[in-house]
Amino acid sequence: MSLKKYQATIRDVQFGDNVTVVEPVNLYECIIGSDSFVGPFCEIQKGVVIGSKTRVQSHTFVCELVTIGDHCFIGHGVMFINDLFSEGGPSGAPEKWKATHIGHHVSIGSNATILPIHICDHVVVGAGSVVTKDITRPGVYAGNPARFLREHR
Repeated sequence: MSLKKYQATIRDVQFGDNVTVVEPVNLYECIIGSDSFVGPFCEIQKGVVIGSKTRVQSHTFVCELVTIGDHCFIGHGVMFINDLFSEGGPSGAPEKWKATHIGHHVSIGSNATILPIHICDHVVVGAGSVVTKDITRPGVYAGNPARFLREHR
C-alpha cells in the first residue's frame, strides 16, 4: 500500500496590506486584496483574484477562473464551480472550464453554490442558494435555482 500525503499550504500568493489568514488553508497562485480576511479550511486556487476588504469565511472553495470584487462577504461553505460537466462528467481539460465574476458589495450566504456566472454589484445571495444564471440587477436572490426576491436595502 502506498500513501501520498500533501500538506495544506500558502504558496505564491500576492497579498495586499493587512490581510488576515486563519490556518489551515490551501492558498496558491492567487491574489488577495488589502484588508481582506480568509477563514480556516478554505481553498483558493491559482488565478483567483479576491478584492480589497472582502471576507471569505471558513470551509469555502474558490476554484480557478473566479474573480471576487471589493467589499464582499463570502459565507461559510460556499462552493464555486468552474466545470459544468458538459460531457457528462468532470472535464480534466481547463480550456473547457468557465469563469465566474462577482461584483463589488456582494454577500453570498453560507452553503451557496455558484456556477460559472456573473453577479453585478450590490447583490445578496441567500444561504443554500444555487446561482445558475447571471445576476444583472442589484437585489436579494435566493433558492434553487436562485431567483430575484426584492430590491436590496
